[in-house]
Amino acid sequence: MDFSANCPLPFSASDRVLLGHGSGGRLSHQLISEIFYPAFANPLLEQDHDGCVFPVEKGRLACSTDSFVVNPVFFPGGNIGDLAVNGTVNDLACCGALPKYLTAGFILEEGLPLADLQKITLSMQEAALKAGVSIIAGDTKVVERGQCDRIFINTSGIGFVPDGVEIAPAKAAPGDAVICSGQIGTHGITILSARESLGFETALKSDTAPLNHLISRLLAEIPDIHVLRDPTRGGVATTLNEIARSANVGITLDEALLPIPEAVKAASEILGLEPLYIANEGLVLVILPENKAVKAVEIMRRFDEGRDAAVIGRIDSAGKAQVRLKTIYGGHRIISMLAGAQLPRIC
Repeated sequence: MDFSANCPLPFSASDRVLLGHGSGGRLSHQLISEIFYPAFANPLLEQDHDGCVFPVEKGRLACSTDSFVVNPVFFPGGNIGDLAVNGTVNDLACCGALPKYLTAGFILEEGLPLADLQKITLSMQEAALKAGVSIIAGDTKVVERGQCDRIFINTSGIGFVPDGVEIAPAKAAPGDAVICSGQIGTHGITILSARESLGFETALKSDTAPLNHLISRLLAEIPDIHVLRDPTRGGVATTLNEIARSANVGITLDEALLPIPEAVKAASEILGLEPLYIANEGLVLVILPENKAVKAVEIMRRFDEGRDAAVIGRIDSAGKAQVRLKTIYGGHRIISMLAGAQLPRIC
């Protein structure tokens, strides 16, 4: 009986991912020992077990998980690997936690070049080192050609929440200022420009970056921060709508203060997009008492990731969950939550 169509032989000399790499056998171990272990090496990972036993600090833990399916997997400013690390690191940091440990799960498409996989894993380790976290466990699955688009990555993370830190969307209150840490929309437009079928180019780069060091400094110097959120899918508009609903407050943005680069504005106009709905990957929204806003902006601008930090609005009412934009002409318009998928496969 011929099994060749369903069970290709594991040729270890291949320079591409084979179905045998997901078999749990010799090729799986070769993939782990030659690509994943060298990239992610640390004492906890070297327990070489189905999971990882790690020390727990006294206090509260924060946990987050995210999956990344970005297309294309390589783009100006980064790739799916550092995006996966930074995304979960930032989710933990926005809980007020100090990110510590990550796990990484890979779904690989048969035929993925091993050189690409190695480049992605090395970028993950570089991002982890920059953020000060360790990748301590993982998993790999291989699917048939056409069943996945090259590579999907899931990262889960654990962090430790310092005593006295209480961050939650429901804590937003009238009189608070809304601060944005940097330029809006650069990640989403970068990804779109990298998709050859759209036929336009920009000089933009993705803003993917770990924000935990910036956020830790903010929390150390301004302990009464109310809300931290990274506006990824759905952009600034959707994230602020989620906060408005959680706290049942009205938020007003000032169009004249929004740090939207001209390249993002131009590309958005061509594509018929609203920049406030475009995904970001190295941006944090900070909501805190208005009398602390100037100090917060000054702290954020000490970091490369926060050099364009600016106050973009305020929370001005309670009892009506709504986000409004004060236009440059003096009028106001409602900014509702994104309906549907404006930009698929963006992260």
